[in-house]
Amino acid sequence: MRLFYLTFCFLFIIQTSLSGQEDLDLSYYLPAGISYDPAIPKPSAIIGHEVGAWHVTHDKLVQYMQTLAAASDRIQIEDRGRTFEDRPVLLLTITAPENLERLETLRTEHLQLTESGASNLNPAEMPVVVYQGFSIHGNEPSGANAGLAYAYYLAAAQGPEIEKMLKDMIILMDPSFNPDGLQRFAYWANSNRSMHLNPDENDREYHEVWPGGRTNHYWFDMNRDWLPVQLPESRARIKTFHDWYPNILTDHHEMGTDATFFFQPGEPSRVHPLTPGKNQELTAEIGTYHVKALDGIGSLYYSEEDYDDYYYGKGSTFPDVNGGIGILFEQGSSRGHIQESENGILTFPFTIRNQFVTALSTIEAAWNMRAKLLEYQRDFFAEMRTNKARTGSRGVIFGDTKDGARAWHLAEILQRHKIRFHELGADTEIDGKNFHKGKSYVVPMDQKNPKLIQAMFEKRTTFTDSLFYDISAWTFPLAFNLDYAETTRLPQIGEAVSALNPLQGGVDQQSAYAYLLEWHEYYTPKVLNGLLQKGLRAKVAKERFSMDQNKFDYGTVMIPVQGQSLTSDEIYTLLGDLTAGTGVQVHGVQTGKTVGIDLGSREFDPIHTPKVALLVGDGIRSYDAGEIWHLFDTRYDMKITKIDTDYLSRADLSTYTDIIIPGFRGGGISERQAEKLKEWVSAGGTLIGYRNTAQWLDKYEFLDLEFRRDTLKAKDISFEQRSAFEGAQVTGGAIFEAQIDRSHPINFGYTNDRLPLFRNTNIYLEPSGNSYENPIQYTANPLLSGYISEENAKKISGSVPLKIGRHNRGRVILFTDNTNFRAFWYGTNKLLMNAIFFGHIM
Repeated sequence: MRLFYLTFCFLFIIQTSLSGQEDLDLSYYLPAGISYDPAIPKPSAIIGHEVGAWHVTHDKLVQYMQTLAAASDRIQIEDRGRTFEDRPVLLLTITAPENLERLETLRTEHLQLTESGASNLNPAEMPVVVYQGFSIHGNEPSGANAGLAYAYYLAAAQGPEIEKMLKDMIILMDPSFNPDGLQRFAYWANSNRSMHLNPDENDREYHEVWPGGRTNHYWFDMNRDWLPVQLPESRARIKTFHDWYPNILTDHHEMGTDATFFFQPGEPSRVHPLTPGKNQELTAEIGTYHVKALDGIGSLYYSEEDYDDYYYGKGSTFPDVNGGIGILFEQGSSRGHIQESENGILTFPFTIRNQFVTALSTIEAAWNMRAKLLEYQRDFFAEMRTNKARTGSRGVIFGDTKDGARAWHLAEILQRHKIRFHELGADTEIDGKNFHKGKSYVVPMDQKNPKLIQAMFEKRTTFTDSLFYDISAWTFPLAFNLDYAETTRLPQIGEAVSALNPLQGGVDQQSAYAYLLEWHEYYTPKVLNGLLQKGLRAKVAKERFSMDQNKFDYGTVMIPVQGQSLTSDEIYTLLGDLTAGTGVQVHGVQTGKTVGIDLGSREFDPIHTPKVALLVGDGIRSYDAGEIWHLFDTRYDMKITKIDTDYLSRADLSTYTDIIIPGFRGGGISERQAEKLKEWVSAGGTLIGYRNTAQWLDKYEFLDLEFRRDTLKAKDISFEQRSAFEGAQVTGGAIFEAQIDRSHPINFGYTNDRLPLFRNTNIYLEPSGNSYENPIQYTANPLLSGYISEENAKKISGSVPLKIGRHNRGRVILFTDNTNFRAFWYGTNKLLMNAIFFGHIM
């Protein structure tokens, strides 16, 4: 173990000595007393500056990793996909050269630990697998910059100790979890860097412009996407995870400038109940190696505080339900190159060095604990094959009788997680719910990892702790608004689905009279928008009717053939093109006579072609704005104009039918801008606000709202307990049941009179005295899954998450909840689309 003792016996250099970085050299990071292969290029030779002197841009990071892989027989590099901005999502596989020659064999043998027959394997003779990822938040760059020195060390360090270690280990290195965000932040930090580094926290260098570099292209926090897997970067790394099932996965982050360094375990009381106790024991043992490393360079640190292991959608927690150990690192951030902090001057190189030494301490722990980690993995999956790990159900069935796309997209997530599922073999009814063949799937619990299935499908409402670092519920069938049931007897099922067939869609017959499009399918807004953008007229049915033995629900769209700008043949062809791959079925009809309202009835209202704007910029929540932008741009192929709050006052708004305010951050927007929007609404526009825009809309008299106020007082609460007391009132993310009026245009397309809603606010509104003005209202006991305090549970009962008001010729629509949460809340996306297409008839 001499190598690792040397690794942490650094010559201690206080961080202030590098405040100007005049003497910065790679040796500041590297262990002393180790020789390095001179044939391996150092980072500065490729990127043009020393590690930490500037923030590495992603293109230079890629260039160095590619150069390193070409120069080293220890490294194999792979381009696993592309980000939205077309940057590569790289993976470096680092191990002994002889291991690289038989890598596929080693991978297959490692996977056998997770399968039956693993008891025949000898973990003492197998390499341990470590996945190390850096800077999933782009403006937490010390991780990715440390990766330069770390990759060099692994490629160039010489000696029998490291050769033995690499023979016993396979390192999967993800040099940048978030290429687009890292590039954005590097540009900011470098373009505002002074030649004479200035640690004054008021300097522009330490205050990014909106939206900052934390997020990816569409402003998503990618460290929440490991379980939903909605983003291209996540899909690449989830495939890698399931290809290897690493024993340890590390996630290198940053936190506030005045903080020190954190490593897991987190708060002991905030661990998900599905995570085995042994997992936390091993996490704590790994932590002893970080203690030694950070003590060796004199860095302050802490553990078992602040952070938790609850939400399985984070990189540091996702491995915990998959037989591995997730490790979160949080480094106090310089946010630029050098900054004042309560712990003294904090330099960028110092933050990099802490990340570097804990990357090394991780592989030291993995090496020394190799057999223990491999045995834990084998035992975890062996336990899955016993009844001890099972719930009482044999499986889960989910689907929707009217919408195949939402069920298809949930099945897509299962497939990405290597969860086996089957198409339903025949129509069936379970617990009063109908499931149709072709639109439903069955997930047996008798498979590799039923805990992962349970984590995705369970509803949980009791907890040992009332504080959560992230959301407390994410039940997938509720997020997708699907009927689902756990069953002790599996229904008739077909073969396991190896590859999902693409969604179908089409037109049943050509018509010279009209086409009818029911509004239930997820992609109907995409089809309707395509028709309107081609200049076709369409109307929406405000009542139900039937014809040709088909029943048509509220919200059915009717496209007449006569009097259009396209010929009958062109309309038929266009409908076929627009519905291909969507699951949307269009019915051609030959008459306007129906049972109920006829097709020429006044109960069919015209639908206007939307032109939608989205407020972005200072004062707006970037996460919420990004989710809406992503929804329009990637799901529904709808153009949306992003108007920055900085030039809202100068923008001509007259051509927009709808303007969306995603939610405010900080003070929101000015009174002058409010007056401009009020004039626009009065002229006929529809203003759609989310979440904490409620107070703003009330203040500037867009809506007259009655809030349910907080009456809770702290009694017998000590100063020490105050944070826990206040934190317990936070609704960080839970799922609640609302009853809906399906005849109201805001609810067109929904088939049930109950709707699960995601909520992470404490905004509670009194319902109107007129029942028809409460088309969505929380039930008396609405909690479906997740945590809410007793005080807030009383306030949410019977409250309303939607308000609609008329303002002269225009409309104002308020959602207190996020209908587009993290791109996987498919079940309520249609509420926003209904507000866009049907707002004028509400």
